[in-house]
Amino acid sequence: MQIGKAAAPVSHIAQAYPDRVEVRGRDLTGDLMGRLTFTEYFHLLLTGEEPTGPQRFFLDLLLVAIAEHGMMPTNVAARMTLAADPGSLHGAVAAGILGCGPVILGTAEECAKVLADPREPREIAKEIRAANGKLPGFGHPVHKPLDPRAERILELAGEQGVSGRNVERARAFRDAAAEAWGRPLTMNVSMPIAAVMLDLGFPATAIKAVPILARTAGLLAHLAEERENPIGFLMAAHAEEAIEYTR
Repeated sequence: MQIGKAAAPVSHIAQAYPDRVEVRGRDLTGDLMGRLTFTEYFHLLLTGEEPTGPQRFFLDLLLVAIAEHGMMPTNVAARMTLAADPGSLHGAVAAGILGCGPVILGTAEECAKVLADPREPREIAKEIRAANGKLPGFGHPVHKPLDPRAERILELAGEQGVSGRNVERARAFRDAAAEAWGRPLTMNVSMPIAAVMLDLGFPATAIKAVPILARTAGLLAHLAEERENPIGFLMAAHAEEAIEYTR
């Protein structure tokens, strides 16, 4: 039984042949290897096109911005998984990536949705506030009153001349959030990630790919350190000490 809409049985990404590998219509060894950086190659894989200068610059910038942020739940989960199964590096990475949802790392995708909403930012913010919800891209447990990563992205977007409709709407949401909540809220890094990517022509469906790829690099760093200096079980012990058991 077929479930869902049928698609044409084709792929446009890559094909391996006996004498070559073709990626997006280009010869991997004869053209791409040695010419493209990994950031440029990721863009080609994701979109089918090689990036423009601004697209490469900001994609690289965003990957650097979001790759690492300390002992986040994703990194803790990965380290504790590796501690439980030291031979399962891939499983530990997967455990960390599984935490990329609408609260951590997947927030940029939610930001893209509110940026695409045709209503005025004030109207959207008031509606979310009235429902006792959370405005995507705002609030941070550590960075107050500003998220330095978000501010740097916005600063460079202005300097590089790529601020468009979505960056302007992101800035408008800052004022709308302060009005709706009655106090300034920290714009976190997810909002500028979504805004800049959309203004540079990235499809909304590609936005979540950036934090996932970036955090994979961070996870691999944490897991390399975990193998040299294991702290997974130490974190588990502290978690047990911190939580009170009641019947």
